[in-house]
Amino acid sequence: MNAFMNSPTPSPARPVLEDRHGAWDDACLAQATAQAAEALQQAGTRVLATVMDNRAPFVALDDAAVATACVHVPLPTFFTPAQWGHALQQAAVDTLVVDPMVAAAWPMLDWMPLDVGGVPMRLARGLRPAGAAPLRAPAGTSHITFTSGSTGDPKGVCLSTAALADVADGVVHALAPLGVQRHLAVLPLSVLLEHVAGLMAARRHGATVLLPPLASLGWQGSSRLDIAVFDARVRELAPHTLILLPHMLRLWCEALAAWKRQAPPSLKFVAVGGAAVGATLVEKAWSLGLPVGEGYGLSECGSVQTLNLPGESRAGSVGRPLAHARLRVADDGEIWVAGTRFLGYLGDAGEPGRPASSAPASHDEWPTGDLGHIDADGFVHLQGRKSQRLITAYGRNVSPEWVESALQQHDAVAQAVVLGDGQPALSAVLWPARGADAVDLATAVQATNRQLPDYARIGRWVLGTAAFTAETGLATANGRPRRRVVLERHAALLGLLGPHPAPTATEPQAERGAALHAS
Repeated sequence: MNAFMNSPTPSPARPVLEDRHGAWDDACLAQATAQAAEALQQAGTRVLATVMDNRAPFVALDDAAVATACVHVPLPTFFTPAQWGHALQQAAVDTLVVDPMVAAAWPMLDWMPLDVGGVPMRLARGLRPAGAAPLRAPAGTSHITFTSGSTGDPKGVCLSTAALADVADGVVHALAPLGVQRHLAVLPLSVLLEHVAGLMAARRHGATVLLPPLASLGWQGSSRLDIAVFDARVRELAPHTLILLPHMLRLWCEALAAWKRQAPPSLKFVAVGGAAVGATLVEKAWSLGLPVGEGYGLSECGSVQTLNLPGESRAGSVGRPLAHARLRVADDGEIWVAGTRFLGYLGDAGEPGRPASSAPASHDEWPTGDLGHIDADGFVHLQGRKSQRLITAYGRNVSPEWVESALQQHDAVAQAVVLGDGQPALSAVLWPARGADAVDLATAVQATNRQLPDYARIGRWVLGTAAFTAETGLATANGRPRRRVVLERHAALLGLLGPHPAPTATEPQAERGAALHAS
């Protein structure tokens, strides 16, 4: 039916998918896909957006979109309504399919019932009025993935079916010796990493993909996880593989150590990516029986590019390039990737997928913005980012300027510097406006947090030791904050020195002190 279906057929005893509605074999999924395809054609769909939990209808709709030559825009459930609206507008979405409970977010739409393999969904069509601007995406675009949002308006990355299939096949080739039969999706399918390296790779390998509701795994939003619930569910479902974000791994390791337990025995491989992991955490995971392999990828290259594999792992590295990827280090230390690449950014003018100031050695190379080196054995090591963008321990991209601007909209906040690269939650150093006190700042932080998605909220903050000026050394001569200096002077106050605090049932709580405020 489509490129995603050209995969090994599971044995009769092993279904393609298992979700809250039961097991789905090839025939059930094909029937659901045909239903979805008919509904999309009747709606005149050219661009489909979905907002839904992990479940089989997502897979059927994704297959149906490819089969009917529609563009699929999977949107995370953790986006704010404003981010949803931005994505729908930018991607020229004409058809929206959601879980029934999500439909309440758009009461102005004319929702129609949609049956996908016996599962009730909701469909709204005709979102683009007559005369509206068409989709501005490169030819061949089949999927548009929106990042978690480095600003309030996340950017759309345009990808082709062939590129995604190449990346998935690279993962299949790398993990083939493990004989994986069951993959558990613990990240949203709307996240490219899980979509490609989890769902697509497992299906192309002939494994069963387990799709329990995310809340049943302990997720609360996108950046809070009840690790006790998570551990119990993994043991119950007994998967061979899963994909974790770094802070999920940290919480799990801390919990296993506290419980004096080893990892679930069913696990053959646990891929970790989305943000930096570090050798210490990887080695701790190994000691607890977690078969962890850190990897590296980016949306502009279709997700995973490198991966540490069982028997071929080097703690502190992100592994060797997979079969579909080629990496090199430029003279300035920036890593460039070739082999698979996106088609362009949504709405960009000019040459598709080409940065404005690049100097590639070949047309299909892409500058990652990451600094690093490749050792003599071919393992890739990352050493930080060229830009100021933060990546939290949950793999969410956040522009500090975005959050700082939101904070500074409140009269009580004269200056703000947001920190948190590699941390489970963002931190802020605040300098008050004249006459404002700690209570005023706390009110401003709480009001700001209510306007932001959960991954961009301030978890802890402190009053600055001085104003951010050139005289104090906390800013440049033109008034830009010197972020590294701000971090160095306030790290102890923020509790950012040393290991993370021990976890509670959900998240580590902020260390409390006279100058530290948890939000």
